[in-house]
Amino acid sequence: MNPVIVIFGANGFIGRYLTRHFARNGKEVVAIARSREGWSGDGMFLEWDGKTLGPWALALEGAEAVINLAGRSVNCRYHEANRNLIRDSRVDATSVIGEAIAACKIPPKTWINSSTATWYRHAEDKPQDDWTGEGGKGFSCEVAQAWEDAFFQAEVPACTRKVALRIAMVLANEPATVYDVLLKLTARGLGGRMGSGNQHVSWIHMEDFLRAVDFVINDPFLDGIVNVTAPEQPINRDWIIFGTPVARSAQWSASKDGTTTTHVWDCTKGRFRWYFHADEIVHIIEGSVTVQGDGIAKRTLGVGDAALFRAGSWSEWEVEEYVRKHAILSSPLHPTVSFGVRAARRIARVFRPKAK
Repeated sequence: MNPVIVIFGANGFIGRYLTRHFARNGKEVVAIARSREGWSGDGMFLEWDGKTLGPWALALEGAEAVINLAGRSVNCRYHEANRNLIRDSRVDATSVIGEAIAACKIPPKTWINSSTATWYRHAEDKPQDDWTGEGGKGFSCEVAQAWEDAFFQAEVPACTRKVALRIAMVLANEPATVYDVLLKLTARGLGGRMGSGNQHVSWIHMEDFLRAVDFVINDPFLDGIVNVTAPEQPINRDWIIFGTPVARSAQWSASKDGTTTTHVWDCTKGRFRWYFHADEIVHIIEGSVTVQGDGIAKRTLGVGDAALFRAGSWSEWEVEEYVRKHAILSSPLHPTVSFGVRAARRIARVFRPKAK
């Protein structure tokens, strides 16, 4: 039998990616959430209420890893009722998972509990790491601290390794996520610095986050607190390095499987960093831009020039006056998904009504 990974909060943004990731890498996945809405469809689904023991607890027996991401979304108004839900949903879920693990005859090898980089104070003077970082004050910091207290105070068998992940903003090209919000703000000309711009921006790309979770599971000597963030935390104003560039974007077309899209994009004067979430072929159709960074030698792209930027890379763009580009974005599907898409197309052709 393949190793079992149990994921709580599997229907959330990060949970969906983790569920797909493990299923496509040969793991048996048990997805646990309050409802099926948002679940990727990978693995076996179990329902729970997030605060009481139930049949779901049997799934933890002998698991390779238990990953808890459960908690009410913070994308809401912070009135009293929502504040209570944000805090209680995290603490209650963590506590009851601890109870379930304590009752296991064969406890899971590893328990990974989500936390947040918001545990740390707002700091402009020095980096906040897992050795010397200082706890912050205010509602979000207090939630993070209560969440970790519930995790580390849970009494589980010594053979179950416990790791709390202090996660930064996770970026992936998906609607209603941090990346999506930032992209829309930038497209509307609101991507400049916020306030003084001196605040550090902790972030990590989803692909790197998935690798980090793999690393934690596979290292038997790693426990306690782990910061999950990119090694560099630029200050806010460094994302928009110079000027107040205003960018606009429109999608022209998309392939049937959704892996390839074409866009037209333009931008006014300014200098900024750009992160590529997919392979992108850029074709300049008006103006010019000077690019450099992440393995890219400094060069100026003018009308008719084209360049390929690989997914996961970044570059610095400097627009002297104006630039307009045609972009082709490609995000290859996993082979198993690609096979499913091709099979669905064949079935559709078989049952397609014939023209009369």
